[in-house]
Amino acid sequence: MDRQKIILDCDPGHDDAIAIMLAAKHPAIDLLGITVVAGNQTLDKTLPNALHICQTLELDVPVYAGMPLPLVRQQVVAANIHGESGLDGPVFEPLTRCEEKIGAVQFIIDTLMASDGDITLVPVGPLTNIAVAMRAQPAIVPKIKQIVLMGGAYGLGNTTPAAEFNIYADPEAAHVVFSSGVPLVMMGLDLTNQTACTMAVIERMEAIGNRAGKLFGDIMRFTHKTQHDAYGLDGGPVHDVTCVAYLIDPTIFTVQDMYAEVDITGGPSYGRTLCDYYHVYGDKAPNCKVGITLDQERFWDLVAESVEQYS
Repeated sequence: MDRQKIILDCDPGHDDAIAIMLAAKHPAIDLLGITVVAGNQTLDKTLPNALHICQTLELDVPVYAGMPLPLVRQQVVAANIHGESGLDGPVFEPLTRCEEKIGAVQFIIDTLMASDGDITLVPVGPLTNIAVAMRAQPAIVPKIKQIVLMGGAYGLGNTTPAAEFNIYADPEAAHVVFSSGVPLVMMGLDLTNQTACTMAVIERMEAIGNRAGKLFGDIMRFTHKTQHDAYGLDGGPVHDVTCVAYLIDPTIFTVQDMYAEVDITGGPSYGRTLCDYYHVYGDKAPNCKVGITLDQERFWDLVAESVEQYS
């Protein structure tokens, strides 16, 4: 099997941390770099969180600092879910890892321009880094194999009644990406909420007995409570992990072709992903594969297999 080259763009974040865990060690993935954006918390918190994860798991993966603010709107964060640090729960050793000298946007541009069109972008936070790279160097757009993103919903939002957090945090950036013409796969809340990490799952990962299993438990025990308190869920969904899992084994998922666009009009549906589930737009061809369901047993088996890759 050829390893899939990816750039993981994230805003750690508890589920981001688990996505890094999968992407860095699974034999189906070639993780070229981790680019970090503001989202779940401000960049001065999400960047060290990414570095802490890599340091704790002893990952030899470069980390790049990205955009600290959304393109247009005022900044919002998700402290109610991810805590003041953006990754409350685990206690890390003093940080010795450093980010790379060049920024995330330049890394994305340089890497894509030097590629053969075989790199998938996997943004699992606000889409600011990706949109800025597209605007700064439009020639990268046809070089992107596909974008597999976590964000949006064809149903209900979780930040407003209409909007999911990642898209709401920078709707204008999402508009750039959704209208770019790049093949898109959207893992929205309708799909990702099916990955609620119950206490049984947490105990299964901890029982593996390695550093990754311990970190998994330390991370997900925190969101087990916050997601229940905020949304009444049985555990914290690992939203972002679905994107990496889809690349490893797409047969775990059902997806549907839809036309999708982002509401940037500033009204009550600001930041909503408008997904043409019933194909009522006769003149608008589908531009996105949207996640509908997943096989939960196979999904958690895949996560467990990835955690087992660590010492």
